[in-house]
Amino acid sequence: MAELFDLTLTQAAEAIRRREISAVALAQSLLGRIEKLEPTLKAWVTIDREDVLSAAQQRDEEVETGRRLGPLHGIPIGLKDIFYTAGMKTTACSKIYADFVPTYDATSVTRLKQAGAIVLGIAVTTEFATADPSPTVNPWNPAHTPGGSSSGSAVAVAARMCHGALGSQTGGSTCRPAAYNGAVGLKATYGRISRYGVVPVSWSLDTVGIITRTVLDAATMLGAMAGHDPNDPSSSNERVPNYRAAISGIASPPKIGLIRDFFLERCDDEVRKNTEDVAQRLSKAGAIVEEVSLPESFATCYASHRIVMQVECAAFHQEFFQERADDYGPRLRSTIESGMLIPGVQYMQSQRMRRHFRQEMSAMASRVDALLTPTTPAPAPRDLNTTGDPVFQAPWTSSGLPTITIPSGLSQSGLPLGVQLEGAPFREDKLLATARWCEVVLGMDMVPPGANGK
Repeated sequence: MAELFDLTLTQAAEAIRRREISAVALAQSLLGRIEKLEPTLKAWVTIDREDVLSAAQQRDEEVETGRRLGPLHGIPIGLKDIFYTAGMKTTACSKIYADFVPTYDATSVTRLKQAGAIVLGIAVTTEFATADPSPTVNPWNPAHTPGGSSSGSAVAVAARMCHGALGSQTGGSTCRPAAYNGAVGLKATYGRISRYGVVPVSWSLDTVGIITRTVLDAATMLGAMAGHDPNDPSSSNERVPNYRAAISGIASPPKIGLIRDFFLERCDDEVRKNTEDVAQRLSKAGAIVEEVSLPESFATCYASHRIVMQVECAAFHQEFFQERADDYGPRLRSTIESGMLIPGVQYMQSQRMRRHFRQEMSAMASRVDALLTPTTPAPAPRDLNTTGDPVFQAPWTSSGLPTITIPSGLSQSGLPLGVQLEGAPFREDKLLATARWCEVVLGMDMVPPGANGK
């Protein structure tokens, strides 16, 4: 029998529901995995073994009493260190929040618990989910960055230390580290998941992210968290579909729009070839793959995204920064200082350009089941002083469109490659169904060296 930590989230949840395994045994398997790998990979801030096992015992008792079980019953989940978790430190991996212990859970955490999930631990983030690298190690090659800012979440999932983890994305902080580590990363539509109780970078850009090993696992986690939250003013009232049903119900190959301009011009030869090969494989399997062109407003999306992010980041940190500027990392400090110098007129013009960009990108995405691009311009860089280039994720974050990355191969140097699928606003059901179809065609099962169950 496979090790329990090797099971996918979906497999583990079904095994618990059928009483084939216990939640305690699953938790013990993951805790043992963490004990073995954590000294090297440095993916976790906090693990409370006793609390995890106590919660798992409670989940097993609920199974025995015949209680109605949620879709994540007994599944240990990792939380990026910006999600409020009652009674546990939420430090944002910063000196500023080093002793902060929330008195309540973030809404996303509450909903995961309501679905039966167990908080396994708090995963490493870059400082305040920005650009200063974290100590986390890429399990594929320790000389290469694991990405960021959701570095601990991505590494923990890829290395089989947890079945799923929460991240966040303000630029490319979920999909990029997921791709660098060979995992699935989902950034839902802006407003699809509540951000109440999540330490912000930029209020009008931040989106809760999901990192798992399969598309079905990501759909399960999204289904547990999606929906309106009156505590979050940006939370959407849009209807929440049954994402798992959408995946199982796909009847025909999808229509995919391949974006060659900019994305295939800005990537290296290896990534370009991988993306073209993926498009051909999907086409041969029956998908309709046609080239689509970016709208004119794409030309301004990076400048407007940068200005909005810097100003809103500066606004959140202003009070702390006045007293403790020297306690910030150099890149975050530079971001805050830049944001403080940007005039209000430029900020408002940037928001206006973003609204126009969102309209044009939404129209383009609505003409197909999903758009297709490479996830990153190159494999994870051999540079521990960077978290990688977010250039291929930022447009989808700025426009608020949903996007998912799935593994698509290995580079010649043995590092994961990924392709990114983008959808229309609040059509995660269609996007996930398309991603699942592509996942089956590509047939990738990415296991980092030393994380293959041995």
